Amino acid sequence: MSFRDRREAGRRLAERLSGLRAASPLVLGLPRGGVPVAFEVAKALDAPLDILVVRKLGVPFQPELGMGAVGEGGVRVLNADVLRQARVTDAQLADVEARERTEVEERATRLRQGRAAIPLTDRTVVIVDDGLATGGTARAAVRVARARGAERVVLAVPVAPPETVAALRADADDVVAVETPEPFFAIGGWYADFSPTSDTEVVELLSAARGDHAGVDKEVRLSTAPARLPGHLTIPEGARGLVVFAHGSGSGRHSPRNQAVARALNDAGLGTLLFDLLTPDEESDRANVFDIPLLATRLGAATTWLSADEDTHGLPIGFFGASTGAGAALWAAAEPGSPVRAIVSRGGRPDMARARLEAVGAPTLLIVGGRDEAVLEMNRDAAGHLAVEHRIEVIPGATHLFEEPGALEAVAELASRWFLDHLPHSRD
Repeated sequence: MSFRDRREAGRRLAERLSGLRAASPLVLGLPRGGVPVAFEVAKALDAPLDILVVRKLGVPFQPELGMGAVGEGGVRVLNADVLRQARVTDAQLADVEARERTEVEERATRLRQGRAAIPLTDRTVVIVDDGLATGGTARAAVRVARARGAERVVLAVPVAPPETVAALRADADDVVAVETPEPFFAIGGWYADFSPTSDTEVVELLSAARGDHAGVDKEVRLSTAPARLPGHLTIPEGARGLVVFAHGSGSGRHSPRNQAVARALNDAGLGTLLFDLLTPDEESDRANVFDIPLLATRLGAATTWLSADEDTHGLPIGFFGASTGAGAALWAAAEPGSPVRAIVSRGGRPDMARARLEAVGAPTLLIVGGRDEAVLEMNRDAAGHLAVEHRIEVIPGATHLFEEPGALEAVAELASRWFLDHLPHSRD
């Protein structure tokens, strides 16, 4: 395996494309898997990012055989030789085209959230995918880009077989691949993590590339029926993600330790939401403080609220949990369809989410003080039940509250790096 994930593949691909920066290119990702790769390329080239939605027109009785392709704006390119040899009638072509054109327009609208495509006329465009096998879709993408007015088309991928690269040079002005292995098997075999890219992630990446999120610093109230919970939302301009804090037992949004970590995350370009998981009346019942399912429900409600808020919509979400709050964060992240993309636990109690640890889908960092021996053992045991990427970081000499000089700063540094590395549109 050559690449850890699509993000790393994009960074390595960008190194090969650095000479294009002077051409002020437009980077086009092929949805969905090509977009995380393209995001990193666009970031490195300081170039705008868009998607290129293309659908192959398959011969009716042999769909894998392409007789052409359609793109946005009514663009159509046809392969006259295939049409003639396959004896495709005008009616058959029209039927296939109508179906695929509908899919193109619906997908483009969904992924761009209704925004218009960036014009390609007279531009140098870099078409990016996460890998090539036969190159059929890539060839169609190149032809659609030319039909939309692109002056120069560069096709760029992390991995492809050498014969495919050679064949595509007849269509693109240049073809760039980081790896051209021989023999070549499946694209996914070159990635440690080749999990599917969702529509949500594509939307988030396009939003981040546009720099949609301006600075915000405000008090909020979250509707988490039956309670309305106070919180503080901070989003630095151009935020790369949003971290929701889950406080430990007896703590809240005014916790000086969590506020210190939040400030460090803000300085790193991450938004933060600190909010009280319980109302004052609920806190008076000590049982609620340790009711992990209740606290997790409040975290889930907070993520739902954030997805609808105009200031936070589209930002990828991480959880930062302290003590019992870490148990609640892991419990909430194990819910089916959870949008949480990364988790950090500070002196956490992941054992309190033991029943759900195997279902957690977000990469998890467990930070524990070296002198917090009982909690360290709990974290080591819990780590054995996590099926997702995870790591334990021990802060030497630190106790449970990380009150020792430099201990909390070390927590903040580790947390910032974890979120920047694992939220979809992180920046190094």
